[in-house]
Amino acid sequence: MQLLHVPSSLCLSFQNVKTHEEAGLPSYEKPLQLSSAIFCSLQQQRPERSKWASRRGSALSSFTAKAASLEDVAGAPAMSKGTAESDVLKALSQIIDPDFGTDIVSCGFVKDLHINEALGEVSFRLELTTPACPIKDMFEQKANEVVNLLPWVKNVSVTMSAQPARPIYAEQLPAGLQTISNIIAVSSCKGGVGKSTVAVNLAYTLAGMGARVGIFDADVYGPSLPTMVSPENRILVMNPEKKTIIPTEYLGVKLVSFGFAGQGRAIMRGPMVSGVINQLLTTTEWGELDYLVVDMPPGTGDIQLTLCQVVPLTAAVIVTTPQKLAFIDVAKGVRMFSKLKVPCVAVVENMSHFDADGKRYYPFGRGSGSQVVEQFGIPNLFDLPIRPTLSASGDSGTPEVVADPLGEVSKTFQDIGICVVQQCAKIRQQVSTAVTYDKSIKAIRVKVPDSDEAFLLHPATVRRNDRSAQSVDEWTGEQKLQFADVPEDIEPEEIRPMGNYAVSITWPDGFSQIAPYDQLQTIERLVDVPRRVPSQV
Repeated sequence: MQLLHVPSSLCLSFQNVKTHEEAGLPSYEKPLQLSSAIFCSLQQQRPERSKWASRRGSALSSFTAKAASLEDVAGAPAMSKGTAESDVLKALSQIIDPDFGTDIVSCGFVKDLHINEALGEVSFRLELTTPACPIKDMFEQKANEVVNLLPWVKNVSVTMSAQPARPIYAEQLPAGLQTISNIIAVSSCKGGVGKSTVAVNLAYTLAGMGARVGIFDADVYGPSLPTMVSPENRILVMNPEKKTIIPTEYLGVKLVSFGFAGQGRAIMRGPMVSGVINQLLTTTEWGELDYLVVDMPPGTGDIQLTLCQVVPLTAAVIVTTPQKLAFIDVAKGVRMFSKLKVPCVAVVENMSHFDADGKRYYPFGRGSGSQVVEQFGIPNLFDLPIRPTLSASGDSGTPEVVADPLGEVSKTFQDIGICVVQQCAKIRQQVSTAVTYDKSIKAIRVKVPDSDEAFLLHPATVRRNDRSAQSVDEWTGEQKLQFADVPEDIEPEEIRPMGNYAVSITWPDGFSQIAPYDQLQTIERLVDVPRRVPSQV
């Protein structure tokens, strides 16, 4: 192994979500809704990654919604395997994922269902979208309960698992990023507001929830990560055969920072810095990660744009302080993410208040965080108090959520972590199902993320509206692809997401069309829905 040398010259698949009727399952009159109020069940942690995490007692809440009666389920001794399987799936379909409003059967969570009718034994696996699912314990508990209510069932075995870490569109990414499920940008666009503190503590909170996590410190001019964590190996090394970077590690979280490259802080121009960041991020052997937290550098310049364009950011968390000056800079960052189609899922207002003598004081004023939420429609706002221990932990090399896992600050970060997990799952589900082809009616279904509007497009119309250089002359604007060149009965062979802004559509002639959501919304729509074509066996 050799030390990394940075040359000075130099971010549960829901693709087949179905309704009860489409899945061939009867709907219960009162599905069992998992209330968001019980999002505090976090004790299923991975020991090897979370030795520092305190063993919290279970906070499972009792359900106010009761399962629909199962007394009418057929319980005759002689029943077909199909009937038994249908009974089990029918029972499990009572459990509703609160984020998607869909039952766990339609979501595709139920895997490896095995039934031994003679012994009354049922076993299955619930494959969730992330190991950090905050209600995984509740899913397991209720799955046991509803299946045990079946008259013929004597024993139930439920195994919990999570999908392998992978982005929605892995084949389009550098090798180092192809096994990372979600990349989260923590940004402020202004220095000194506690962005690195939030990024590091968020990462270790997600690790404490059972996720595989990495941190990328993208601030080359002033890297903070080497001060905030204490890995045993403080120098990055390179694999001489693969020419890839091996990240250092602290308490199970993988770490990469220019500060670990043995060269301290960079003194170089913007284009060189962009190259260094690209190398550090894309050539690192991150392995399988559920979340990669990117500590963004301040500003909205070339470095930030490079990161947003090279890395498929899943979402962004915005950090601010109560002052008006902080709001002005943060607003610029939110607008940047908006233009790049990166959803901002939460605002963290740091140093918002402190408590003394039984009163709460706001030394820097109030309203910056709520102003960001109101003006830009960001759904979640979190306040972090002024705490000497929070600052001290950042200087000591031990994150606050590790040093005091039961403290007030840690509880706030748990709420932030739960929010990030939920929002990332929603975004992945929306993106993976935004544009699909319905072969039964020979139409492309479109439901753009963050929009309630759904509509149908004719495949031939979509193909004819391609604006790439192959279809339109870049210099003259002349249309090269003629109307007659596209068969009326053309069908897409594959539709894949391209980040949060577009899809890639592969056609029978081998052409891959990039179709941005904005463009699809302007194309002529199908009004008369074609009749369904019976599927041929």
